[in-house]
Amino acid sequence: MRIRFLAVCTGVLALGGCGTDAPEPSDAVAPAAPAAVRVIDAGEIRKATGAIDDARLAAAAEDVDNWLMIGRTYGEERFSPLDRIHEANVARLGLAWSLDLETVRGVEATPLAVDGVLFTTGPWSVVYAVNGESGQLIWSFDPEVPRSYAEKACCDVVNRGLALYKGKLYVGTLDGRLVALDAATGEVVWETLTVDPTKPYTITGAPRVVQGKVIIGNGGAEFGVRGYVTAYDAESGNQVWRTYTVPGDPAKPFESAALKAAVRTWKGGEWWKVGGGGTVWDSIVYDPKLDLLYIGTGNGSPWSRYVRSPGGGDNLYLCSILALRPSDGSLVWFFQTTPGDNWDFTSTQPMLLATIEIEGERREVLMQAPKNGFFYVLDRKTGEFISGSNFAEVTWAEGLDENGRPIETRDLDYDKEMQVVKPSPYGAHNWHPMSYSPKTGLVYIPAQEIPSPFLLDPDWEFEPGAWNTALDFSIVRDLPVGSEDEVTGSLLAWDPVEQREIWRVPHVTAWNGGTLATSGNLVFQGTADGRFVAYRASDGEKLWESPVGTGVIAGPMSYRAGGDQYVAVSVGWGGAFALAAGAAAAKAGVRGGGRLLSFRIGGTEQVPQQGPRSASLPAPPSTASEQEILAGGALYHRYCYVCHGAQAVSGGVIPDLRHASAEVHASFSELVLGGTAVSKGMPSFAGRLSPEEVALIQSYVRARAAGATGIDEAAPASGD
Repeated sequence: MRIRFLAVCTGVLALGGCGTDAPEPSDAVAPAAPAAVRVIDAGEIRKATGAIDDARLAAAAEDVDNWLMIGRTYGEERFSPLDRIHEANVARLGLAWSLDLETVRGVEATPLAVDGVLFTTGPWSVVYAVNGESGQLIWSFDPEVPRSYAEKACCDVVNRGLALYKGKLYVGTLDGRLVALDAATGEVVWETLTVDPTKPYTITGAPRVVQGKVIIGNGGAEFGVRGYVTAYDAESGNQVWRTYTVPGDPAKPFESAALKAAVRTWKGGEWWKVGGGGTVWDSIVYDPKLDLLYIGTGNGSPWSRYVRSPGGGDNLYLCSILALRPSDGSLVWFFQTTPGDNWDFTSTQPMLLATIEIEGERREVLMQAPKNGFFYVLDRKTGEFISGSNFAEVTWAEGLDENGRPIETRDLDYDKEMQVVKPSPYGAHNWHPMSYSPKTGLVYIPAQEIPSPFLLDPDWEFEPGAWNTALDFSIVRDLPVGSEDEVTGSLLAWDPVEQREIWRVPHVTAWNGGTLATSGNLVFQGTADGRFVAYRASDGEKLWESPVGTGVIAGPMSYRAGGDQYVAVSVGWGGAFALAAGAAAAKAGVRGGGRLLSFRIGGTEQVPQQGPRSASLPAPPSTASEQEILAGGALYHRYCYVCHGAQAVSGGVIPDLRHASAEVHASFSELVLGGTAVSKGMPSFAGRLSPEEVALIQSYVRARAAGATGIDEAAPASGD
């Protein structure tokens, strides 16, 4: 593990105090440039962060200056009461500072802010402490995740952020550890392994702290694991409880009465041998008044219910919202958004808690827009379905019944023939945070329209360490190259009471950043094509934008320091879509290059731009037969495409194999089987692929290179 300290020479810092005064009134006059003041020392950070206890977290909504949790409050509305930046002056927003995160992989975290100090994470679970006024790095911590773990991460080597409590920062690492750091220095206080290291578990989500316990889930259902969420003591790291989300081997004792009831909804298969899925890889929210912890669960393992549960059944608690008691993890209620999931329609997407008026009654609700394309409003005390409607095109279901259960479309079975379905496994909405403004009453959703083909692999068998979806990915090889034109993304303003669209802003492609709503009647969002934009929250009019040099997928946040309001966002193109979607992702026209950017009124810094791409040499011509190329394409889409892109077209994160040089082709076998690029995140496939199969894959890549144009760096994997 590496900790790096840097002296902080500039910036303004006013540490101390809760910042619970009312927001400043709107001010159209640009603030003066910050005066140069003192260095931030560890003692000041320790004092400020040490005051973040249960009471401060519960009252985070009133702490207007700071951003204490990943969604700002326990309810994760991602709404800032600050209004120094507002619709009348946002056109004068400028960059205050930029910090290079020294990575070319996807950046997904939303920073925390405590009295002028930002804490955030980057790829490979690296943690940063930053002066919020100058952007200078105070310290960084690298947990030194083995780069071979990239093989186990379905959706890039990303991390979505931190939790803060009583002077400690908590980060989940890609290799399954939960690490507590001294917030003042970045030194390790304790760490614990949360997973079985022999199984393909990963952690990419942010922990949450509730009642002195750190709550963390994990991912890995694509590879074949069983989902659970765990609570650890925040002081010691000792496990307090663990709640599994799907039943295990029914021949063994059940861990809870809830799982004993759930097993009746799994019929005919042997899901436990593949894990069953239901991983808790992202959304976790908490209601202190009801003392309920809400978690979202993921897809089945394998994806296909024809294999997982051939006798039918809802397969509880896949693709569900679970309300748990945070004291012991026991189940209070559940709501399943996609019973018997067959499409990878997870319910791990962000949830938010709010109080809204429905038919003249104030209701305490939970809202979610999961992958399946429906927006749900639930009573968060009971789990009662209040309302729901599709916010994107949905072809897999005809609608929802009176209880919120989807009415599945007939004749979409893909066990015998290919079906094209919307939404896709990328979702009508994925992990990218949505926000809610109590001023407009609207939810701002990073929505997307992406069709996807589905076909069962009739020869599928469980393969440890490989993608175990039971789907035939080779069909992607034969899709029309122009299919990316059907992929769209947008910023959607949604009325959760009337369940209807209010306004929508179209984007170049899908996989755009999370949203931030502010008291200044603004919504901020970064885009896949490399812009950071402010819209008027009430009607969606674009008021300001700045190029940022790379795609934006993370959610922004806002904080106050030295009297100024700042809006910060992590930028860096990556994630599942950017890796695998090929030409649809390449439409964004950006590459990696992670940074943390912070803007303020009157900021004058220039956003660093990407360096030029290097020209690559043409690939050696292919001498393979058409049959060999087809076989190579099938192998490529089974083992390679989720990182290197559909049809060997890079989405902009990992260099495009079609432009690989003669030198790369000469060492192709050593790279794929010999593990010579493990340090860059390219695993060895020795034992899973034979030399003959690697040669077939190479033939397919060479065939795809024929006629390909463009300039790109050439390598079979990229790292830091």
